[in-house]
Amino acid sequence: MTVDVEGLVRGAKAGRQRSVGRLITLVENGSPALRPIMAALCRDGERTRTAQVVGLTGSPGVGKSTSTSMLVKAFRAQGRRVGVLAVDPSSPFTGGALLGDRVRMQDHATDPGVFIRSMASRGHLGGLSWTTPQALRVLDACGYDVVLVETVGVGQAEVEIASLADTTIVLLAPGMGDGIQAAKAGILEIADVFVVNKADRDGAQSTVRDLRNMLALGVGESGWRPPIVSTVASRGEGAQELLEALDKHFAWLSESGELRRRRLARVRDEIEAIAVAALRARFGDLHGNSRLDALAERVLGASLDPYSAADELVAAVTGPGTT
Repeated sequence: MTVDVEGLVRGAKAGRQRSVGRLITLVENGSPALRPIMAALCRDGERTRTAQVVGLTGSPGVGKSTSTSMLVKAFRAQGRRVGVLAVDPSSPFTGGALLGDRVRMQDHATDPGVFIRSMASRGHLGGLSWTTPQALRVLDACGYDVVLVETVGVGQAEVEIASLADTTIVLLAPGMGDGIQAAKAGILEIADVFVVNKADRDGAQSTVRDLRNMLALGVGESGWRPPIVSTVASRGEGAQELLEALDKHFAWLSESGELRRRRLARVRDEIEAIAVAALRARFGDLHGNSRLDALAERVLGASLDPYSAADELVAAVTGPGTT
């Protein structure tokens, strides 16, 4: 199908949500038009990478979607355009995903200043979809002031969000063992802001106290001490305090130079992922190829080690003299 790249990009930058949605669909499907799309989006250099990116992660049931909805309402009250990328887990059996986060955000469905997109993880680990960085680039280039990225919510492996977001919110809830989970490697380190949601439940203050004690044990090298905000997202309580914490962190990022460092690292990872995907696609053409089969036979027969075999395969894919 022929894609009107210029028309889609022009419509998306003009605020047409259908055009924005179509662009992200092309991103998710790995369309051949993806390269000209990204080139067209990057022509307007002043608009690229200016959105404030906030990631939300936490175990299932802590209220990530409800908290995201609360933040959308708070940011809209400030007159800011908001994009939401909500990643849902894909079934390992059918490959399908419920994509149900939008159900919890129906209050914003008719708001032209809000764009909500559910994305399937498609087996990608780390709590995100592999296309999330590209979808983020689309929303950023289309003029959204804030982009909220909600992870799958599968537990302790969701540290990838820290490399994508300017500010990472780790949500916890009382009575779910999260006070202990937060002490495990990777959880304390990725949080820029802690949110204890469902703070009207018994044990909320105990969770806050546990967090404070564990934060006191670690000495942050960055110079930023994550604040702890208590919320009841279903009633909108604590929204203002959370916004203030996000604003303070963003101001610290800007003043310390950490914002540029994080965004540079993010773009570097994005370029690397695209390059690796391109190489993997070229390797895929060799699967079942006689060269790969012959190398496998030699390794199996102990006449060649796997590293040397890999070197030969890389040389076959990249060509002679390629570095």
